[in-house]
Amino acid sequence: VALKRMLNFNVPPVKNSTGEPVWKVLIYDRFGQDIISPLLSVKELRDMGITLHLLLHSDRDAIPDVPAVYFVMPTEENIDRMCQDLRNQLYESYYLNFISAISRSKLEDIANAAIGANAVTQVAKVFDQYLNFITLEDDMFVLCNQNKELVSYRAINRPDITDTEMETIMDTIVDSLFCFFVTLGAIPIIRCSRGTAAEMVAVKLDKKLRENLRDARNSLFTGDTLGAGQFSFQRPLLVLVDRNIDLATPLHHTWTYQALVHDVLDFHLNRVNLEESTGMESTPAGARPKKKNKKSYDLTASDKFWQKHKGSPFPEVAESVQQELESYRAQEDEVKRLKSIMGIEGEDEGAISMLSDNTAKLTSAVSSLPELLEKKRLIDLHTNVATAVLEHIKSRKLDVYFEYEEKIMSKSTLDKSLLDMISDPDAGTPEDKMRLFLIYYISSAQAPSEIDLEQYKKALMDAGCNLAPLSYIKQWK
Repeated sequence: VALKRMLNFNVPPVKNSTGEPVWKVLIYDRFGQDIISPLLSVKELRDMGITLHLLLHSDRDAIPDVPAVYFVMPTEENIDRMCQDLRNQLYESYYLNFISAISRSKLEDIANAAIGANAVTQVAKVFDQYLNFITLEDDMFVLCNQNKELVSYRAINRPDITDTEMETIMDTIVDSLFCFFVTLGAIPIIRCSRGTAAEMVAVKLDKKLRENLRDARNSLFTGDTLGAGQFSFQRPLLVLVDRNIDLATPLHHTWTYQALVHDVLDFHLNRVNLEESTGMESTPAGARPKKKNKKSYDLTASDKFWQKHKGSPFPEVAESVQQELESYRAQEDEVKRLKSIMGIEGEDEGAISMLSDNTAKLTSAVSSLPELLEKKRLIDLHTNVATAVLEHIKSRKLDVYFEYEEKIMSKSTLDKSLLDMISDPDAGTPEDKMRLFLIYYISSAQAPSEIDLEQYKKALMDAGCNLAPLSYIKQWK
């Protein structure tokens, strides 16, 4: 809703009499692109009047009679580039939207450039959008995709991190969370674990919220924002937890569809990139090996199959794809059968009587064609994705890993020794083995004795594992 408002020049979209949107250009940076792409498709942008969407730092031609909507981070180089656009008179008018709040000094830089370029009247609106987070589903968001290693677990827990770096990381996280609550129009009750990075984030966020509420006239949470948050008694609970409380879960090999896609395939911002397998055709000797085609698929909320099965265990998903395929084939055969009946010559008495009730059937079959094609697209998509996942499961024995790790984590008895799993050359990559061992090491009540540990280490090294993670976890424990 907030994005659509922004693309409509920051007024709530109104159905005007003509129904024609104002044509405009959208200029974003990489951050803006990541925020928009999971939420709005190119078609939806076009319906809102966006004819072109371009990256800020690409070479852009002047389009003097079109308004431009900018959606960028208020960074030094972005501001410079925007000032350059003003000087070059690229567009008719400029709607500047900043993903998170812009500082006073940078605002002055833009103002100076606008005066210098004699373009003050063309800068129509300047807005802080507070949209510095990426929404992937109705009830899930992540903080950032660009430079995400800067706010990762590793970044926070590096032994050589300086105080200023830590401050920067905390500010980044707090800014995103603050943006989220502004967009939600609600002030959270904050709970956190003590003495950890989570507490630092909580304290900073609390301070930022309080500072904003102190000035009642300019508060982001009052007035006609999306929901008058201040007066609702239902305040959301924000629980901030340090990853260290539970390190085993992110290492765990999973068994549900969405989690598997995320674990074994290249899956970012709801889009999965696959390399198409070239099939079994043997290339003639001396010929170049065929280039693998890359395909990408969007797994979004509009995909009914994904919505229904993303949380299902993988074997169920495979079955469902099969069922969908069968029901699709039945529908397709029905259409083909009707078409062939329509082709019957007129002399046949039976054909005439069949025609009248078949016409009705054919009309309904034709009207369901778009639906049928969409169904076919989804079946193909999930057949490809599920096949790719299955290849990984088979080649790495992920089902065995999953069951074994479940047993370790639930402290039930193990049917085969961990050492056998690690030294089995067919079971998984070195990384899989390392993940398994780390889960065992984290979850065990007492650490294995030095003698056992040496034995495990030797087996891991023979399997080609890098032992650095183990020494980190050992020290951590």
